[in-house]
Amino acid sequence: MTQGAGTRVAVVGGGIGGLAAALFLARRGHTVTVLERDGHRPGHGLDEDFFDWRRPAVPQAVQPHGLLAPVRTVLRAETPDVYDAMLRMGAGERNELEWFTEPPPARPGDEDLVTVQTRRIVLETALYEAVRREPAVDLRLGEPAEGLIVDGRGDVPRVTGVRSRSGRHDADLVLDACGRRSPVPGWLSAAGCREVVVENHRIGIAYFCRWYRLSPGGPRNPGRVKAGSVAAFAVGGVFPSDNGTFAVSLTVSTADPTRGALLDPEVFERVARTFPAVAAWLDLRPEAISGVLAMGGLDNRWTGLCDDAGPVVTGLVGVGDAVTHTNPTMGQGVALALWAAQWVAAHAGEAAGDPAGFAGDFHRWTGRALRPWFDVQVAMDRANDSRLRNPARVPRNPRTEEARAQAALSACSWDDPVVMRARARIRHLVQPADEAYGTEEVRARLACWLAEHPDFTPVFDGPAREEWESAVRAAGQPL
Repeated sequence: MTQGAGTRVAVVGGGIGGLAAALFLARRGHTVTVLERDGHRPGHGLDEDFFDWRRPAVPQAVQPHGLLAPVRTVLRAETPDVYDAMLRMGAGERNELEWFTEPPPARPGDEDLVTVQTRRIVLETALYEAVRREPAVDLRLGEPAEGLIVDGRGDVPRVTGVRSRSGRHDADLVLDACGRRSPVPGWLSAAGCREVVVENHRIGIAYFCRWYRLSPGGPRNPGRVKAGSVAAFAVGGVFPSDNGTFAVSLTVSTADPTRGALLDPEVFERVARTFPAVAAWLDLRPEAISGVLAMGGLDNRWTGLCDDAGPVVTGLVGVGDAVTHTNPTMGQGVALALWAAQWVAAHAGEAAGDPAGFAGDFHRWTGRALRPWFDVQVAMDRANDSRLRNPARVPRNPRTEEARAQAALSACSWDDPVVMRARARIRHLVQPADEAYGTEEVRARLACWLAEHPDFTPVFDGPAREEWESAVRAAGQPL
């Protein structure tokens, strides 16, 4: 196909995916209208926007984030000014290989294995400010889309614009960036389109977090401490963030009888201290700057606009959670959203001339680039859900040597930079686990480590159930 320029694009939703797509598109010469229901304008101050902005439809907004390498890579390629603004606002960078006191010999790609340590609001603010200054973007905060304009005369209906209270917004391409609760599938059904393809997996996991700020004159971190600790029935983790803030997170099954007690800050902190990784950070005597923030009712959902017969509709594609919404265990949501925004921006000039071809190309690209990570998350959550619900059924010792070696990968990575590099490439969506861990070099390093640790058996470094429940009772909460 021959790519043109000057495509008219309407973006429904002004979250991270919508704003990023609008900015990427505008800087390629396209004109963009963004319709966003929420009228809030970031810029009142990071803390005020982060804690006081009421966003019931975006519960993850106040949960901790560790932005994966693709976020940094895409922003630096598409909008380096946005990434520079994030750093100026206090976002930090941490390369996974910094764990080792003596840096291992560098290899190509190591420089990109970087987690951006920041609260979500820093990225949102930087994107908003850039979009606000972009002349080719008409950002309409407080003006929700009310429906689609659909031309049903062809074999496949075509979306040709969006309606809002100010009228119709004709477009060569419409982006659904409305997130996991998008009304777009319902609008398509009402317009007579075939049903969109939805795959949904319910997740029985709940998250509880609390935010802290380090003392201005005190240490910035507790030293060489892992970011998380694991119990048979729960996970405790720490998320260093921007401007001296960090979050403590506890993850439990939604069936855990003590989960309601974790909403009490005293209970939360006492229980959190039973995880060594968390205790090391809380021993720095930080100031608590929030209550306990909970998030549950999660699922992994894949939404496709193509079925076995081909595109359900043309002139419309989704980005972000409107395509793939995943439980945040892997922290991949923002990365996948920016990947999709980047692809759409790079190919938007094809949408007007060949809408069916554009829809098919996008569908095939999502299957190659996004779907594998969705499937990984689904498999991981099934295993985690089973373990958290039924910790007594978790085998104490691996039943085979292969299972023992698999269980040793995590422990080995903290000692061996080659294995840590492989683990980081998986975490940062560079390679799937079978490829990263399947090299001869990694297998040899793991075999050597196991030979040096003949008595290795996987252990939980988090609390036993008795210690957890004792911490709940000590805070005055009944079980």
